[in-house]
Amino acid sequence: MKISAIIIEDEKISRDILKNYLKKYCPNVDCMGEADNIQDGKELIESTQPDLVFLDVEMPYGTGFDLLEQLPERSFETIFVTAYDHYAIEALNNRASYYLLKPISIDDLIKAVASIVEVKEREVALENTVLTANTSFTKGKITLPQQDGFEVIDVNDIVYCKADDNYTEVHLTSGKRLVSKTLKYFETLLQEYPFVRVHKSYLVNINTIVKYRKGKGGSVLLENGQEIMVSATKKANLLSYFK
Repeated sequence: MKISAIIIEDEKISRDILKNYLKKYCPNVDCMGEADNIQDGKELIESTQPDLVFLDVEMPYGTGFDLLEQLPERSFETIFVTAYDHYAIEALNNRASYYLLKPISIDDLIKAVASIVEVKEREVALENTVLTANTSFTKGKITLPQQDGFEVIDVNDIVYCKADDNYTEVHLTSGKRLVSKTLKYFETLLQEYPFVRVHKSYLVNINTIVKYRKGKGGSVLLENGQEIMVSATKKANLLSYFK
């Protein structure tokens, strides 16, 4: 698993050594930037949203602990890198994931990064479990994955779903969402609700259909004005809902 990281350290030579070590011994770490003081470090964290921050303690304009106090709600893991061992307890109290002493031991660095990767992999596994769960635990609700988490939506707000290769456009009463799941996934997820596959590319909420137009397969007109073609093979199944 790849993780993103930044380095906040006032000594350039120390930053360069750490970057070189990461590149050579921890190729799964993508170093997204660096800062040499806590003010620039805070801005870098907010702009890049890294998985991991390598943080020195003693720096211009304050300490690494001062920086963390300015970010009480943080989603990144922290590895302190310092020449002083007497900050270890304070680092622990600031929820540090690891504490590395300079000069950095390569073995300790590899071990520290591996522990962070393990934490992130568990987080991703948990998120995926939530995102692929069925709807029984929250009747009438499903989750749509997003880059920063997931959105909980009411099934009744779905007008229709449209296949887009391995993605699905979920058209809601409030707008469209592009989700990295197949249309088959949504067909299975919504099978206990009034949704019908009218075409290989379309899954429609039956309650939003206001009109059916005849034809070989015909078409359905939805409440939002959208007209969707019905394939000949899906026609009988659609019409069975209106008998």
